[in-house]
Parts: sequence; structure tokens; C-alpha cells
Amino acid sequence: MTKNVLPEETSILFVSFSKWSNGRRLPTNGSIEPMRDFLVPKIRKLVIIDQLHPGSESVMPKIEEYKNHSKKLKSYRSSWYLYFLKPLLKFFNQSKTQPIFKIRDFLSVIDWSFRDKTFFDYCICLESINTLSAILLRKLGRVKTVVYYVSDYSPNRYPSKWFNSLYLALDRFCATHADYIWDVSKAMQKARIKAGLNPALSAPVIHVPNGLYPNQIKAVPINKIYRKDLVYMGVLTRDNGPDIAIKALQLVLKRFKDIRLHIIGGTDGIDEDRIWLESIVKNLSLSKSVIFHGFIPNSIKMSETLTTCAIGLAPYRDFPGSIRRFADAGKIRAYAASGLVVISSKVPPLGRQLEKKGGAVLTNDNPESFAQAIEKILIDQKLYFRLRKNAILFAKDSTWENTFANAFSQMTNN
Repeated sequence: MTKNVLPEETSILFVSFSKWSNGRRLPTNGSIEPMRDFLVPKIRKLVIIDQLHPGSESVMPKIEEYKNHSKKLKSYRSSWYLYFLKPLLKFFNQSKTQPIFKIRDFLSVIDWSFRDKTFFDYCICLESINTLSAILLRKLGRVKTVVYYVSDYSPNRYPSKWFNSLYLALDRFCATHADYIWDVSKAMQKARIKAGLNPALSAPVIHVPNGLYPNQIKAVPINKIYRKDLVYMGVLTRDNGPDIAIKALQLVLKRFKDIRLHIIGGTDGIDEDRIWLESIVKNLSLSKSVIFHGFIPNSIKMSETLTTCAIGLAPYRDFPGSIRRFADAGKIRAYAASGLVVISSKVPPLGRQLEKKGGAVLTNDNPESFAQAIEKILIDQKLYFRLRKNAILFAKDSTWENTFANAFSQMTNN
């Protein structure tokens, strides 16, 4: 446990997002549980506004209040008048950027601030529209310090030129009017400046990489590892390249007949992304070599599955507008913390960082290149052990506790 860098009487409003399915928050969210677990033992009051992502099972924000170091939450709903938006929200409830959801986000933050009489010491917001509302609240005397917390960024995020220009303008406004910027990757600010941000006007930037829980940082002895087991963990969309991993497996099987690929990810309901991958597996006759684990909500069970594998795959596709060029690749950090050798495409900055530390192999985003890298590691034991050792060293201090303690320490000491 790190020392408390925040006064005990501190109050914080944290505005984030998540996707919900079957009454449960999915792991693809804006650091909600890690922030809660870090702050609740340390401060007087924490309020979390969870802006449900389009495509969730419901469409209205979930509001959680924690007081006096207790993890027992009190739930609230938005004010009655925001429910006039509900029919439109339900109509446009598809998993992509929806303007009506952005209107909901802005209004829900303003609404809560005036319902809750608390003057918040910090308002930490993911997404520019939430940060925009926090900047207004600071102007109105409801918030002291605004933090713009950015989990993904791309200067070419949207194909529509005017919509992308609006996205960049909102980002620049928040970057220059917030009190601090928390970027999960150091590549983000460089990209902002290249896209037109005047660095002289920018708020101070703090690097706040994604972290892990201590029980996720655990490598097992070599004799408990299946040396020919590969793993892909993460979202099962084409952008992240799980199909590249499957097709690479088919190529490696020609030389190593007992190799297997574990796929961890998806939701605990019907998952269209998993269906398309299962179709590829069936068409390539790989059913005996690919194991679908589905969604594993428990971090300890997730870690147990990872640690028995030898190689973790991060086959992010390289394409214009990819947010992965500037984001923090959580799967790479999780692989390293579990003692896996990492093979990554050249897209994520964290992959390049780990390669420089001698803990990863970078390759092109296609099955042939990944297959070659896998075979090289399987053949060369000295290479495998060297990569594994460096990956473990890289991830040993990558806890959420350290990440957030460092961020708050930089702000309180500034």
C-alpha cells in the first residue's frame, strides 16, 4: 500500500463509461473499479457517474456514491426530466458514437452536481463531453480541479471530416481548459500537438498508464507452463486481430502439431464477435486446437488461465484512424505480468516500449509474420527465457495503486 497522497476530507466526482450486459458491468470500461478501489479507502466521498456505452442493455447513467471509506454504495438515478431522452437513447442504442448519448452525458453531470450539494475537490472525467461539463461546473463554483482523463485518442478517428474536426476541437478545448490531462499513453500528447494543439496553452500532462491488481502480477514456475500454449486475451473485434492469431496458429500447426490457442474475451451472453471467430475456426478445421474461454470476470481466474500459457499475442491491425497507435495496450501488460513472452504488432506504443526492454517481439499485422515469430520462440529456448525474464521485470510494479498514487502525487505537489 502506498502512502495516502490525498487529504482524508477530499471529495471526488469521477465520470466514466462502461458497457453493461446481463446486469453486470463488462471489463471494457473507463477504469471504474480500479479508481473506486484506490479512492474509497482514502477519501471522505466518491461519486461515480457511469455513462452507459451505446449497445448496453440499458441507456440511463448509473450513479454510485461511496462515503467514509466504505465500499457499500448508494445508488441513484438521474433526475426525472433526463428520462425524456430515454426513447431516443433506446432508438439509437447501437455500439458506436451516438450524438444523443453525448447530450445525455453532458446533462447528467450538470444534473448531479446541482442535486448533490457537495463542492468537489476534483472532477475526473473520461471523454471530452464529460470534461466539458466539468469545466462549466468549475466556472459555476461546483468543482475545484478538473482532470481530463484520456483512455484513447486518434487524430483520424472518424471517417467524416466535419465530425472528426469536431472531435479534435473538443479534445483541444478540454486539453487547454482542464487543470490537468491524464493520458494513458505518452504518444497521445505528441499526436495532439501534431493535430494542431498549441503546447504552450496545454494543461500539464501526467502519464497515467493502465495498471493491474497485485494478484494479477504473478508468474508461475516454468514446469507449470504449457510451452506450446498461445493465448489471445481481449475484445474480439477485427481491429484487435484475433483472427490473425487463429490463422497464424494454422500455419504453426504444420510444424508443431500439439500447439494450442486459448481465446479469452467476449461477453457472457450471445457474442457476435465470437461467432465470426468460431466460423473461422470451423472453416480451418482448428476446433481441436482453439479453446474459447469466453468472458472471465474474475481477475484471479483470468490470471490463472494466462499464467499457464507461454506466449501472449497482441495482433492489433494497423489502419488509418486506429486508436491503438496512441493508446495503452492492457493485454500486453497483463501478458508480461503473468510471465508470458509477448508477440505484438507494431501498432501499440506499449509493445514498442516492451521490445526496447527486451520483453517482446514486434512483427507485422498478418498471420505469416506472427507464425514466424511464434516458431522462432518455440525453437529458441534461450530467446524464450530471456524474453520472459525481461517481461516479468517490466510489469512487476504495474499496479493501479502505483499508477493513481503517482498521478495524484504529481497534482498535489504541483
